Amino acid sequence: MKYATIADTDIKVSKICLGGMSFGVPYEDFLMWTLDQKKTTEIIGHALDLGINFIDTANVYAHGTSEQYIAQSLKDLKISRDKVVIASKVFWNEGQLSKEAILREIDGTLKRLDTDYLDIYYIHRFDYGTPIEETMETLDSLVKTGKVRVLGASAMYAYQFHNMIIAAEKNGWTKFKVMQNHYNLLYREDERELIPLCDQLGVSRVPYSPLASGHLAHVEWRTESSRSKTDMTMRGKYDQAQENDEKIIARVAELADRYGVSMAQVAIAWVLAKGVTAPIVGATSPVHFDNAAAAVDFELSADDCKYLEEPYEPH
Repeated sequence: MKYATIADTDIKVSKICLGGMSFGVPYEDFLMWTLDQKKTTEIIGHALDLGINFIDTANVYAHGTSEQYIAQSLKDLKISRDKVVIASKVFWNEGQLSKEAILREIDGTLKRLDTDYLDIYYIHRFDYGTPIEETMETLDSLVKTGKVRVLGASAMYAYQFHNMIIAAEKNGWTKFKVMQNHYNLLYREDERELIPLCDQLGVSRVPYSPLASGHLAHVEWRTESSRSKTDMTMRGKYDQAQENDEKIIARVAELADRYGVSMAQVAIAWVLAKGVTAPIVGATSPVHFDNAAAAVDFELSADDCKYLEEPYEPH
C-alpha cells in the first residue's frame, strides 16, 4: 500500500479509503444490501491487512449503525485508535448544518464510533438554510475543542465551497482541507470548476464512488447482486446516461483485458491518475479490496487515460 498526507496536516492516509456505507443494519429503499457485524469485521480486518488505514462513514449510513459496526470491528480486531484515520459526516439530520445540529450530531457520532475525536469531519452537503458563518464558526469550535482534527466538505458547487472558505479566512476560523466529491469515469462534471478550485487552494481530494456504484467493475449494466437489485440511489445517479456510459465501460473492459487486470483496477487507477489523495471504495467482499489495493500499483499511460475519457458526454 502507498500513503499520502492530507493537505497541510500530518495525517497520513492509505491511497485507498474504506467506505463505510456498506456496513450496518439494512433499511428500505436505500441500503438493503449492507453487511452484518460479523461480515463488517471481516471486511475491515482484510482491508487493514492490506495496509488500508483510512475509514469513511457518516452519521446517517444505516441510521448510524455503520458508525457502531466500525467501532465494534476495531474493538474486536484490537486496533488502537491511533492506527486508523476515521472520517464521518453531518448534514442529513434535523437542523442540517445549524449550530445546534452540528454540536448534537458530533457528540452522537463520537459516541457511536467510541472515540474522543474524528480525524476528518465533513459537511455532507451545502446547507441553503443556515448562514455560512454560523456553520463555519461551529465547525471551528470542534477543532479548537479537540473533537475534530481536520474539516472537509462534500458534493457542492465550487462557488459554495469557495464562499465557505472565504468566510473562514475573514474570521480566522479553521478552513476546509479535504473535498469529498462524486468523481469517476462516468461522472466528471466537477472537472469544470470544483476540482480546479481544490487544486488551486491545495485542498486534498477524496472522491466517492470511483467505481460508479459498481458499474465500472463489470460489463453488465445490471447484475444479480443485492445492491444492483435494490439500490434506487444508484439507479437515480446513472441510469439516465446508460447509453453513453456503456461506451466507456466497454473501454474499461478492453483495457482490463489488454493488461490482464480487473476492470475495477483500471477504473481506480484512472481516478488515482487524476491527482486524488485517496478514492473511497465501498466493498461487500474481500476481493473488492484486493482489486482496490492492486490498483495503487497499476499505472495507466496518458494515452490510456485519454482513450477512457474520450466517449464522455457532459451530464
